[in-house]
Amino acid sequence: MDKYLVNVPVATVWTSYDSAREIDWDAVTNPADISSWLHHLTYETRLGLCEDNLVQTQVLYGQEVQLVGEKDEWAHVIVPEQPSSKNEIGYPGWVPKAQLVQSKPDWNIQVGPVVVVTKTKARLHQEKDLELSFQTILPLLREENDKVIVKTPDGGQGGLAWEHIVVCESLVDRYKGTGSDIVAAGEQFLGLPYLWGGMSSYGYDCSGFSYSMCKANGYTIPRDAHDQANAGKQVDIHSGLKPGDLLFFAYEEGKGRIHHVGIYYGDGKLLHSPNTGKTIEIIPLAGTIYEQELCAARRYWLETEA
Repeated sequence: MDKYLVNVPVATVWTSYDSAREIDWDAVTNPADISSWLHHLTYETRLGLCEDNLVQTQVLYGQEVQLVGEKDEWAHVIVPEQPSSKNEIGYPGWVPKAQLVQSKPDWNIQVGPVVVVTKTKARLHQEKDLELSFQTILPLLREENDKVIVKTPDGGQGGLAWEHIVVCESLVDRYKGTGSDIVAAGEQFLGLPYLWGGMSSYGYDCSGFSYSMCKANGYTIPRDAHDQANAGKQVDIHSGLKPGDLLFFAYEEGKGRIHHVGIYYGDGKLLHSPNTGKTIEIIPLAGTIYEQELCAARRYWLETEA
């Protein structure tokens, strides 16, 4: 399969080549304007992304996708970095061709030194500046006093300020955080509006939030809540919970289909991205529908000896 790179700060992965609506124009062009797109969405049109099954997930600038088909100006792709039961290679969906560039042989973020955006947003300085999302990862070209120079998907280069990034020798050697680190990563986004399919600091859905906070600490987990609930280390929901564990919630008071995931904050509290119209929040579980629907917990972070 041909490999392509995302060439916009955030590319939305649509369910079909004809899923995008007229109001979604800013999200399917290049340059893309995610802020403008979200600003113009009403509650009803945001909800439609979910209820009309329009959006699957999102991918960030420089992320690799594999091309499996084409239709008009759209590319049918798979996202290897987002494990899914939908496809053994990764998460499937459709992205505008205009938002992709073909990957070159020298683009390999798995082995060389990389730059990771650790703030909620970071400005990539180049001929036309781009605002990059949290957890955007790009190959390092060189370090300078006030910035790092990174390789860009289109074959160019750009600069990122030191205060917005960390440099890793390779993704394999990336720091593996604790459960408390996962919580701390999530706290940065309190008040951020929920976005169905969201996988960036412009908006997360529930499983996109848990996936991304684990990714920020060196752990690649499945993309969707039901898949996340079937992996990781099982934790007793009554006596074994620690901050950073993922909590899963199911219909029929925990006996039905899993529909939500959040991060255990500690002290009986949940850190999560609830649903359309709400924002990322920390709430006590006691006395809520979430207490009734809690059905499982999984630990993806590594425990170390004290």
